[in-house]
Amino acid sequence: MELKLKSLIGEKNRMNHGLQIQENYSLRNYNTFNIDVSAARFVELISDDDIKKFVSQVKVLQPIYILGGGSNVLFLNDFRGLVVSIATKRIQKIDETESSIDLECAAGETWNDVVSFCVKNNYYGIENLVLIPGTVGAAPIQNIGAYGVEIKDILINVEGFDLDSKKLLTFTNKECEFNYRSSIFKTKLNGKFLITKVRVRLSKEKKYQLNYRALNEKFGNQNIESISIQDVANYIKQIRLEKLPDHTKLGNAGSFFKNPEIDIEHLEELKKQFKGIVYFAAATGNYKIAAGWLIEECGFKGKRIGNVSCYEKQALVIVNHGGATGNEIKEYAEKIQSAVKDKFRISLIPEVNII
Repeated sequence: MELKLKSLIGEKNRMNHGLQIQENYSLRNYNTFNIDVSAARFVELISDDDIKKFVSQVKVLQPIYILGGGSNVLFLNDFRGLVVSIATKRIQKIDETESSIDLECAAGETWNDVVSFCVKNNYYGIENLVLIPGTVGAAPIQNIGAYGVEIKDILINVEGFDLDSKKLLTFTNKECEFNYRSSIFKTKLNGKFLITKVRVRLSKEKKYQLNYRALNEKFGNQNIESISIQDVANYIKQIRLEKLPDHTKLGNAGSFFKNPEIDIEHLEELKKQFKGIVYFAAATGNYKIAAGWLIEECGFKGKRIGNVSCYEKQALVIVNHGGATGNEIKEYAEKIQSAVKDKFRISLIPEVNII
């Protein structure tokens, strides 16, 4: 969960009821860019009871950052306030019918562990989201998505605490106001809501989303009964592993930019100039342009400046070759934005949260 707010915690080194606060705590292992920054203070919440204690003592006075898996954040400098890591773990069946099953997942669960659990048990609808890094709590904030599926397609509701009123609230799918890589938790409630649980509904009957081109080419001509959920998940794993770097070897946060959206007039102008432009229809009636294609056309694929480059196999991924600072990565991203704006009259918006 990537949220910002202002807060004060009672005592200097220890909150009441025994929540231990670490000082000058390295965040290098808590962000997938592997940026060597520190938090002035750090606390890890490993149980629902820890979360309740924490929320009960929050006062809105000084900086706090609530961190999920750190897979969608770029720290520019040391964080001068308190970084809070949610580490609650639980996957629980809460309802089941002949055709569906509802799961309640704790915010600190690793997202891919939930996907793996569902694939193992033949619960359909989540398999396209395999290998997406991060935690369950971060997933609805960003409305994570891949290969034609977003979390909004399976989410029932989100539970958590309003950090001003300290009340436990539940948001239905509709109330989450999902949009492309966004939700109410990233807009209106940014820094005001702490997600603790996410509930999803999966199908017990075979239902695949195979409209994405690579999946359609692989499975489109096959009888659905001959396709297993493991087949789909494994093929998507293969694609991701071929295109995306291992963040433990090359620091990165996956796709750095969102796919930009333009109207039909702009698209037609670009099609006249660039015959190979990669685009697809958006739900709004406009068209999304593949950000990776735009970046590659501007010559950034594999282009290295200092310790930063776009990944040689996927231009949409900015990587840290080791030793880069957050500001160096930000400056590299800004060069990309400028080049794309000049060449295509399109503004790229970061998907990564820059802190």
